[in-house]
Amino acid sequence: MPRTGLRVPILDRYMLAEFMGPFGFGLFAFTVIFAATQILAIGRLVSDQHAPLWAAVEVFLWNLPGEVVLVIPMAMLLGTLLAVQRLSGESEITAMKAGGIGFMRVVAPLLAGGIVLSLVTFALQEKVVPFASGEVAQIQNDVINHNSAFNQDLITHAPLPGGGRQITIASAFDPNDRALLNVTLLQYDARGNPSYEAFADRARFEADQWLLENVSEYQFSPDGEVYVLPKEPEQKIALYETPTDIVKRMKQNDPQQMSLAQIADIVHTGQLTDNELRKYTTIFQQKIAQPFACFVFVLIAVPFGLRTTRGGGNASLGFGLAVAIVFVYYVVATICSYLGEAFLPLAALWAWMPNIIFTAIGVTRLRRAAAV
Repeated sequence: MPRTGLRVPILDRYMLAEFMGPFGFGLFAFTVIFAATQILAIGRLVSDQHAPLWAAVEVFLWNLPGEVVLVIPMAMLLGTLLAVQRLSGESEITAMKAGGIGFMRVVAPLLAGGIVLSLVTFALQEKVVPFASGEVAQIQNDVINHNSAFNQDLITHAPLPGGGRQITIASAFDPNDRALLNVTLLQYDARGNPSYEAFADRARFEADQWLLENVSEYQFSPDGEVYVLPKEPEQKIALYETPTDIVKRMKQNDPQQMSLAQIADIVHTGQLTDNELRKYTTIFQQKIAQPFACFVFVLIAVPFGLRTTRGGGNASLGFGLAVAIVFVYYVVATICSYLGEAFLPLAALWAWMPNIIFTAIGVTRLRRAAAV
């Protein structure tokens, strides 16, 4: 009985096998380079902050996913360069073309691999990195800094029925008790006039609702009169955020460590200053575009890899060329980032501009190589 199912052609398997070794080497080499600074940070945590060694090591390990997201496109570039250099130097690509296999068919597995790894990098960026950065913040806060509460101001904006809005201000959040500390609650009507104000020692989260403790309440009438309401030991309120949402927002104040959904949620709250809005919006667009540098680097690497001497690829030459291309790419990306912040309506275009420029260069050189 004949076997059924997906069968990868021999040519594709051969090209991917040639690529995987250099790619693995590049992934390891670039990760070590990036992780070197983290290793120094472990020493500082243990010596300066007297952190337990296990906590410092755990911080190092949780920081690795963020480094890997940056490293994968670089490893993709190096792996493609070295693989194509070896095949070109040994005249294997020439032999394949002489056998009737088109040049684009030869490099098609590498291009497909670039697309696949772009999607993998995007998934790591969106699912793994935000979780890992949250774990880092938790360890630093609970173990290294010995704080049971996130001691930073928390401000939450939320709409009210009828067109008004509510602002909740707290001095800290205690994740162990799931409670906000020193809470001030302000409510405004649809015309922006204050209608209600409350002060409480704490607001704890129970049974999917927030309860203010030891509450002092004040009611404002439309004509400006202030009424002191009877003091209550407990008052139910709606904050429109769960403790999980608050912890996530307070731990991950760096948009580089957030997912696209988390950045969008913070932008939509309207709590950001103009400069913060520019930063968050620009990084949001960059996080969409940057993972696809994997595919862009393959387009660049294939024609550059063909320029080699007979006798196989030179690893040191390939590594140096990869570093040079990466350096130029990220210089262009940095310039485009500044331009994206300066011209916010065009932030998406500037975020994709490095990919557009390098794709144009790669496609042009690839077409020339295919025509030879």
